[in-house]
Amino acid sequence: MKQSLQLKIGQSLTMTPQLQQAIRLLQLSSIELQAEIQQTLDSNPLLEQDDNLSEASAEDSNADKEDIDLKSSSDSLSEDRSEQTLPDELDMDTGWDDFYDTSATASMSQPASNNGEDYRDLFENQAKTTDELYDHLIWQLDCAHLTETDKDIGLAIIDGIDDRGYLTETLQEIHQGVLPQHPDVELDEIEAMLHFIQHFDPLAVGSRTPSECMKIQLEQYDPATPHLKKALALVDRYLEYLAKNDMAVLKRRLQANDAELSEIIKLIQTTNPHPGQLVSTTHAEYIKPDVYVAKVNGQWSVKINRENAPRLRVNETYSKLVKRGVNSEQNNYLRDHIQEAKWFIKSLQSRNDTLLRVATSIVERQKGYFEFGDEAMKPMVLRDVAEELEMHESTISRVTTMKFMHTPRGILEFKFFFSSHVGTADGGECSATAIRAIIKKLISAEKPEKPLSDNKIAALLDDQGINVARRTIAKYREAMNIPPSNERKRLF
Repeated sequence: MKQSLQLKIGQSLTMTPQLQQAIRLLQLSSIELQAEIQQTLDSNPLLEQDDNLSEASAEDSNADKEDIDLKSSSDSLSEDRSEQTLPDELDMDTGWDDFYDTSATASMSQPASNNGEDYRDLFENQAKTTDELYDHLIWQLDCAHLTETDKDIGLAIIDGIDDRGYLTETLQEIHQGVLPQHPDVELDEIEAMLHFIQHFDPLAVGSRTPSECMKIQLEQYDPATPHLKKALALVDRYLEYLAKNDMAVLKRRLQANDAELSEIIKLIQTTNPHPGQLVSTTHAEYIKPDVYVAKVNGQWSVKINRENAPRLRVNETYSKLVKRGVNSEQNNYLRDHIQEAKWFIKSLQSRNDTLLRVATSIVERQKGYFEFGDEAMKPMVLRDVAEELEMHESTISRVTTMKFMHTPRGILEFKFFFSSHVGTADGGECSATAIRAIIKKLISAEKPEKPLSDNKIAALLDDQGINVARRTIAKYREAMNIPPSNERKRLF
């Protein structure tokens, strides 16, 4: 085969490092963004945080008093950004403001105090790394006067208790784990030590089943407590019928009437099926919203959260050291890091602009939800926002993933506002979120002795012009953790 040189002209899409950086910053959550900014500040000596915020603070305080109209803010951003372009190489002796509008930088976070310092404790409200239930049980085990063998058995048992307070390992597994240290230990000793720990605080910790857990707690009641024997029999042998809400079988097996069965169930409800939760406190996971949504003077406004990222700038002292036309190692080092710093600031501003435009579009489309609640939610998919903003669906997907907005109805993820749709009788569409809200409303208003079946709910929705199949009703109901009608039935 003869070799030859050929010249071809074609088009191809290349991902420049700057574009890759912008895409990566766009998909980061607020917490991840702060970590990324801090890492960049540590690695790039020419990038620094702008602590001189006296003028910016005054401008931002005035901006806070102005209303941000949804359409005007989105249109102005798109027009301004479409007019602005950046060369591949930025001159070293030019300022950032010469190429890119820095108005969006004011939307980034600023310290809480007036003098530019933030005295908040970074470790405030941080969750503990230790298991509080484990430490609580170990403390009680140490206080008990036990032999070395019993203490080792107790440690093995406590290691197998989860946060709910249940033993997750079998006695045989615990026995096999103790044998290498104590070959003479028998299975009866493991079981005796388990019964001992089950009377630690909280009571019934280390139970293997909910039935055993409630039985241990009921056995501590005064034997003269009314209906105690039947309550013990129920949790010991008939708990599955109580879970199914099969009152007819329970009355027959316990030989009790409606009034007696009601008192038995009330007695059982005084027990705690998850004793470990009394000690293992659940720490809240704090979320920093990316945007704020509020109604000001009758108009819904959207603003970027300024506390998610600090104001950044290029260090002027180092930038002045760069000499044009000099190819020394030090000069190239400064030149490269200035270029990286300016592109990083541009990527941050581009992220803010895209985030604000997408949030504005969502709020504009879902005004009904903000005004009236879930039942007014409109169906919306990523393509709707992408076509309106002339962006790709993948970009909208990145913007809406792990991004949150602070609204009068709570802190909601961007993805919350996107849902599938169901056709209505008049040819319109109804979102899945609205249908779930209607189902929940219907079930909450039903009669306890005659709950609504899935077929009945489908018929009621059909009367409202919403055509939903019974299996769809069941799927939405299960997604909301609502049991079926036979388990919701209450006789008293």
